[in-house]
Amino acid sequence: MGFHSVFRDYLLADQVILVTGGGSGIGRCIAHELASLGATVHIAGRTEEKLETVASEISESGGNVDWSICDIREEDQVEKLFETILEKHGSLNSLVNNAGGQFPSPLEDMSKKGWDAVIRNNLTGTFLVSQQSFKTFFQENGGNIVNIVADFSRGMQLIAHSSAARAGVDNLTKTASIEWAKYGIRVNSVAPGLTSTAGQQAYGEEFLKVMEERKKRIPLKKLATESEISAAVTFLLSPAASHMTGTIVKVDGGFSLCGPMIPLGEYEASEGFNGFT
Repeated sequence: MGFHSVFRDYLLADQVILVTGGGSGIGRCIAHELASLGATVHIAGRTEEKLETVASEISESGGNVDWSICDIREEDQVEKLFETILEKHGSLNSLVNNAGGQFPSPLEDMSKKGWDAVIRNNLTGTFLVSQQSFKTFFQENGGNIVNIVADFSRGMQLIAHSSAARAGVDNLTKTASIEWAKYGIRVNSVAPGLTSTAGQQAYGEEFLKVMEERKKRIPLKKLATESEISAAVTFLLSPAASHMTGTIVKVDGGFSLCGPMIPLGEYEASEGFNGFT
């Protein structure tokens, strides 16, 4: 399995990039693309088997990759992750905060424990990893952070905890971009809309019905691919985005612009992009 990026060969050569949540889904795709462009990618996550599988895929494709088990909700594990990166690679150029997760639940049934778990995973974890990247590498050398959020602009039925957390990460992005600009650090967000991933099937029938209704209101008439999300991340990590910081790049097919009162009509879906070959 290889990855064919739309970006030029060796764009990210000699760079070390950390991708959290790199063992599956969008994180896996991002890791593949960055490695295909010459970066040494360090993927982190909670499941050893998933990380080993992705690392093997990238290695077999000729890419440079390493991995660490890390629960980003735990400060001591985050500190250990960066000690490992320093020991193995000696530097870090960029960070992609992709790790996160949620489960479907109506607000009235959501427990405090469930709420806290999702907030810690998506918001607190992003804060801890970003802060540690600053302390260990970026304060002295500059760097680049891309946070994966979501299209939360019109609320997110059945995953209000995730919507609140992702909105918090977007605001954290804006604040960090101002505070850390003097250190040569850029901080941006990518907000995927409805994206085709295997993980959606685990959310249950009620959630999938909501997603199917939302899909009907996407102007481009299709779900995003993981590769389309990865391409936006890669652009923000590239020199072409050197004057972009504090921004949120939506990859949602125009969904956030169209309410239920805007009729779309019937027409063919736009062609998608899949970088895996």
